[in-house]
Amino acid sequence: MNINFLAVLIAALIPMILGFTWYNPKVFGNAWMAASGMTPEKAKNTNMVVVLAVSFVLALMLAFSLQFMVIHQFHVKSLFFKQPIDDASTEMGMLYKTIMDQFGTSYRTFKHGVFHGVIGGFFTALPILGTNALFEGKGFKYIAINCGYWIVCLGLMGGVLSAFA
Repeated sequence: MNINFLAVLIAALIPMILGFTWYNPKVFGNAWMAASGMTPEKAKNTNMVVVLAVSFVLALMLAFSLQFMVIHQFHVKSLFFKQPIDDASTEMGMLYKTIMDQFGTSYRTFKHGVFHGVIGGFFTALPILGTNALFEGKGFKYIAINCGYWIVCLGLMGGVLSAFA
């Protein structure tokens, strides 16, 4: 099982593309600005080149780590920890090859990746962002907009990674 860096790169673009839509004033942008305390004046004083560049690097990191959550086949190697599996003529190598030949493409669909990405959103992003928002004194609307974005985002990223990695 090898990492498909093109799939990781494409998945890393999803937060950018979805963010442009999700936080558009015609979708959730105005509600988010009101809930977050952001103003057009504050936004104008933001260096968007830096924000977008750093956001993309963070999205790359997220996409890279997310593939291990959504692709079951990455976990097979962990069953053979410290065992020689690269040589198919060894007992462990033959076993690994047999397993991968039999199940190497199981659950490698967009739908299955979305499922795992959404679970990751609910059970990772929501608790982290929700906790931060509560301590920042933010309300339900702020939490719902931001967590909803990341749940959808991780679902789409998981779908791309599972189907094309």
